[in-house]
Amino acid sequence: MRKNLLYIEDDPEIGQWVSDNLTERGYRVTWLTSGDRAGEHMSDSDLVLLDVMLPGLDGFSVGQRLKKDYPQTPILMISARTSIEDKLQGLVFADDYVTKPFHPDELAARIEVLLRRFGPTIGSCLTLGHLHVYPEENRLVDQRTENEIILTGKQFQIFMYLLRHANQIMTKEQIFEAVWGEPYMEGDKTLMVHIRYLREKIEEDPGNPKIIETIRGIGYRVRS
Repeated sequence: MRKNLLYIEDDPEIGQWVSDNLTERGYRVTWLTSGDRAGEHMSDSDLVLLDVMLPGLDGFSVGQRLKKDYPQTPILMISARTSIEDKLQGLVFADDYVTKPFHPDELAARIEVLLRRFGPTIGSCLTLGHLHVYPEENRLVDQRTENEIILTGKQFQIFMYLLRHANQIMTKEQIFEAVWGEPYMEGDKTLMVHIRYLREKIEEDPGNPKIIETIRGIGYRVRS
């Protein structure tokens, strides 16, 4: 479930900052300073972050080659070039284009959008510990027994929200507002109760949960 990002950026300061930030958010990041060996890493990459200004072949040339050989892998262009001509040139093959300077939250949000768009198709199965998850079928199976685990609508929504943000700490406010569609009120125990019942269904030992972790004082996290 942990997503692999191929990041191509020759600026050491920017490259280190972005790489560290995305790693902290739970991604595996392979950082290259040129596009020369990008093709060697594509089979293991879920998404490409590609700077325009690179030594040797520029990002436009590298991106066109990668998209031709790996059309199902999303490419997010990153550039200090802000002209509409440059954006249009990039978007001929790339799936999104973000200009420098950018906020790391914006970059992470754009990555998540692309990963969802290019994510699992109907019938795909995700494995998480002893669980087999079929997102498009709203189905969860205990692979040890092959028995389906029946969740309520809200339990499934909570679980899938955390799964979509695997390895990221999600606050109680974020989870509640995403699932219930209304502001979280401090002290409300609704989410906590749903998490407790959810754990009783999916955890091997609900008292010592391994799938849905509690991050004390903040919220919850699903590790993949």
